[in-house]
Amino acid sequence: MPVRILIFEDNAGLREGLCQLLMLRDEYEITGRYENASQVITLLDQHNPDVILMDIEMPGISGIEAVRLIRTVNRDVQIIMLTVFDDHSHVFDALKAGANGYLLKRNVSDRLISSIGEVLAGGAPMSPSIARLVIGEMQTSKASAPYPLSDREKQILSSLADGNSFKMIASDLGISLETVRTHIKRIYEKLHVHSQIEAVSKAIREKLV
Repeated sequence: MPVRILIFEDNAGLREGLCQLLMLRDEYEITGRYENASQVITLLDQHNPDVILMDIEMPGISGIEAVRLIRTVNRDVQIIMLTVFDDHSHVFDALKAGANGYLLKRNVSDRLISSIGEVLAGGAPMSPSIARLVIGEMQTSKASAPYPLSDREKQILSSLADGNSFKMIASDLGISLETVRTHIKRIYEKLHVHSQIEAVSKAIREKLV
């Protein structure tokens, strides 16, 4: 049974180019091709595709909003974004909305066929520059979490934020007052602060508790 593909692309020339590329392969069936995604839920039900190729900028609703709508009713269909945008905002908005892959239109002729196979196999196909952007974001996010607090330290910091004294914390946790002081000293060092007020303020401001 051929793979059913539904296309949303407002550029008529590219839309037809996609169709011609896919029609060269017997394993694909283009169930529909549309210039906008205004009726995306109705068309999803009508065509029951295996894969959706979705442009981002279209008249009516954007491709990202269309993906959000699709994911309210269908978590299984595979969605590959096809776009000229390689900026942080478009990429991560699309992936957070529920897209499974992200290809730049300049890479479509070389990567579309392999990307469809990849997404159907459970992968997440991306143009090389997009993959680099995603990896960079992951590395930045990891680097931006410089407070390696232990579970106990988080527990004590949360109790401090609730206004509890050192003695109350020790009593509640069943540990000695000296142990509480040791933990708090480490908390101050990890948060780069010098007082209880600074620690609590930073914890609340940066949503550490």
